[in-house]
Amino acid sequence: MRPTRLWLLPLYACAVHCNSDPPREPASAPQATVAEPAPEDTSFRFPGAERLIAIGDVHGDVAATRAALRLGGAIDEKDEWTGGKLVVVQTGDQLDRGDDEPEILELFDQLKARAKAAGGAVHTLSGNHEVMNVAGDFRYVTEGGFRDYGNTPLVGQRGKQASLLPPEQHGRAAAFLPGGPAAEKLAARPVVIMVGDTVFAHGGVLPGHVRYGLGKINDEARRWMLGESRRMPEVLNGDTSPVWSRDYSDGEPSARACGALDTVLADLKAKRIVVGHTVQKTGITSACGAKAWRIDVGLARHYGGRPAVLEIRGDELRALTGDAPEAGTAIAIADAGAPRPDAGKAKPATKSPPQPRP
Repeated sequence: MRPTRLWLLPLYACAVHCNSDPPREPASAPQATVAEPAPEDTSFRFPGAERLIAIGDVHGDVAATRAALRLGGAIDEKDEWTGGKLVVVQTGDQLDRGDDEPEILELFDQLKARAKAAGGAVHTLSGNHEVMNVAGDFRYVTEGGFRDYGNTPLVGQRGKQASLLPPEQHGRAAAFLPGGPAAEKLAARPVVIMVGDTVFAHGGVLPGHVRYGLGKINDEARRWMLGESRRMPEVLNGDTSPVWSRDYSDGEPSARACGALDTVLADLKAKRIVVGHTVQKTGITSACGAKAWRIDVGLARHYGGRPAVLEIRGDELRALTGDAPEAGTAIAIADAGAPRPDAGKAKPATKSPPQPRP
């Protein structure tokens, strides 16, 4: 790595990351001449399923990804879809910390088509590490992760931007900066979805996100990743972002956080939210009266965890652990308890993305 160029990466990352203001609600629209309500945005809503499994952060570990999918009954040893009408939701952070990123992206893309043909579905979301890579923040990319994309051609404006980085990062940047081939794959991964009466996001959904519009958040993220807009959407920036928030996942949520979640669920007519992002050292946990489910169990090799998936059948939720459905164990999930009293005002949004935890 050439020391004289190291300053360029944080400078470029800041150019796309460091918006000066936290996410804001859109300004009031001019009064319409015809008093007809706008059609409800349902682009983020998908039909409920008889059986659904949710998988947390996989971070570049395709073996752990396959183990989780087999545990949930989605695939066999040859990666063939065996789930029938099963719905799979992976809550983001497929990238970084491991060497198998192309294999994971390809696996999920293949399974999406196979599941659809069988009457099921696979939904993969964008997490903070997907956003970081499109923004040119490669701090958590492994050496193998740089090699995997090293032959990406440097073309157009994106190639010029990539060439400003250290040589070993050129291919990665050409692949992941907005409009690149890897960024185009990520653009198909929404930030927030609802399946039936369950909300899914990597970090969390706050009341302001609902007011802003979940479909709008997904659309802005998609257009940015495709290179159709020049700046990263403000709503993806800072610790109140749907990909960065830890309000529901970091320890025992405060009364304020659980109250905010109640507002979100009421506004969306949902029963619960499922999030990743924060490793739960004891396995899958719930909080806020079983309305928040935390499924990042550190299953990737980087964290040394074991596969576990959340199974949802109507109003019955359980964690599956083990190496295969036949050998797996369904375990009861204790709620984190009553929300603790608020220690004070909510933390303000940061002006640049929070540092990911080691």
